[in-house]
Amino acid sequence: MKTLGVLQARVSSSRLPSKVLLPILGEPMLFRQLERLNRCISVNELIVATSDDSTDVTLARECENRGIKCFRGSLDDVLDRFVQAARSYEPEAIVRLTGDCPLADPELIDKVIEYFWEGDFDYVTNCDPTTFPDGLDVEVIKFSCLETAHREAVLPSHREHVTPFLRSHPERFRLGNYACDTNRSHLRWTVDEPEDFEFVRSIYEKLYPAKPDFGTDDIIQVLEEHPHLQSINSKFERNEGVKKSLVADSNFLGQNK
Repeated sequence: MKTLGVLQARVSSSRLPSKVLLPILGEPMLFRQLERLNRCISVNELIVATSDDSTDVTLARECENRGIKCFRGSLDDVLDRFVQAARSYEPEAIVRLTGDCPLADPELIDKVIEYFWEGDFDYVTNCDPTTFPDGLDVEVIKFSCLETAHREAVLPSHREHVTPFLRSHPERFRLGNYACDTNRSHLRWTVDEPEDFEFVRSIYEKLYPAKPDFGTDDIIQVLEEHPHLQSINSKFERNEGVKKSLVADSNFLGQNK
């Protein structure tokens, strides 16, 4: 069963511009994340999906220089970008990953993929409801279902965030959630703000030199030993980008009454 990992990334982030190219121990953040993702056992191939906007020329070039497969598509219609990026690979399932999660856990990703196949799901996530730290999000989607969403989805949030169309139709799609045994949803390990990047960089500086393949348990241990690190970015809310998209949905619906 062919499973394709698609890592979406762009340079034009509004809150922290060019965040995916910010250096962590001498290497751009995105490529630190890819280093972790390449340890996934259940992902047959991994590609970066960025935009064809001029702002992402440097990102695409950096991928090319490193021999990393990179697809360029729509900046705003990320659902279209995913489908177009994946079609030539003819996958049975897509693993959706985002370039703002440099602490991504390959072992967790493998477990979510296993859960997806064993349960014969159309879509599985590990954040509905949220139990894992923000920044360890994983979504696995049957590619045929993603193509259905691509044909039918019209709301801005459904096009930008790729999977909400599927989640909004539980009567049509078999949905699943992989939960954490311990609720750690209060932890913020994603990178949207300068403080987020400061937190992630601190984690890498403490763990990577001695153990490049550090895992979630290692991060938890660091936070227990250095609890002040959690306060660096604790003031920010989860899923701010989704909230902005819902406002766009409201405007779209108002214009199309």
